[in-house]
Amino acid sequence: MRTVFDSAAFAAPDRLAAWESATSASLIPTEIASPDPLAFTARLGVAALGDAQVTSLSYTSLFSRRSPRAIRICDPEFYQVGLIGGGRQRIDQDGVRAVLVGGQFVIYDSSRPFEAVTGDGISKSIVLQFPKRLLPVAPAQIARLCATPLPATHGIGRLLAQFLVTVRDDHDDYTGRDAKRLGHTAVDLTTAMVAHHLERDDPPLRSPSHVLYLQIMAYVERHLDRPGLAPGSVASAHRISLRYLHRIFQQHHHTSVAAHIRTRRLERAARDLLDPRLTQHTVASIATRWGFDRPSDFSRAFRHHTGLSPHEYRRGPQ
Repeated sequence: MRTVFDSAAFAAPDRLAAWESATSASLIPTEIASPDPLAFTARLGVAALGDAQVTSLSYTSLFSRRSPRAIRICDPEFYQVGLIGGGRQRIDQDGVRAVLVGGQFVIYDSSRPFEAVTGDGISKSIVLQFPKRLLPVAPAQIARLCATPLPATHGIGRLLAQFLVTVRDDHDDYTGRDAKRLGHTAVDLTTAMVAHHLERDDPPLRSPSHVLYLQIMAYVERHLDRPGLAPGSVASAHRISLRYLHRIFQQHHHTSVAAHIRTRRLERAARDLLDPRLTQHTVASIATRWGFDRPSDFSRAFRHHTGLSPHEYRRGPQ
């Protein structure tokens, strides 16, 4: 893991300002204060996982605030999933307060103001952050879990916690391609944990429209490799009108039908580009496999989705 901040490298009067600068650059911009600035110590390490990032932090007592003004100036639109490793911490977001101890997760949203306070002594945490667009859950549903303690000692939470600790400890052994694949795994595990808690608190709907929505989602997954897959063909396959299909997605999904199909195709293509078993396959053949007939359309969409061209993504860090 790459160390990007160690308070031992700074004179005591400069440490707090340097920490605010380091966390703003590595995570998201926040305002930092401490009850005893001259005694403040901290350390921060970063592990890049493609679009995701794992950050290991330890720090003495502090106050952190993400204000509406800071959000207007810079909002990367991230979800952050914090694993508390030690110390007592508190976070307030959207009128909800979570008091956290070791062995708990907390989710927060970079697009909403929050305040965080840590207790006396040294607090430790691991933060997973990734673009919100990668989580296939409606923002309104995620908001229900923000600033809520979630267990990290059993069930799916334990799986995600063990994964993050392992990434923190072993990151230097991973190649660039390994890291990108692990980024996908991190988001998948987070999705599983989020879905588990949402379903526990609000069991899945059994309405006819929800059943139809699940059937449509399964149909899309099975036919992503077909170039003709589009909202019209999906509607025809389920003997419903295009208008009703769009209404179903408005009720149960966070994007349009076409956007969902394109995103899932790009995600499948991204995984294939990193698959060592497919190194002999050209970018064009992978694009065709996932329904993109024109390489130029695929390259443009892929760059918009990942920030890299397919070839750059496949090569990984040089």
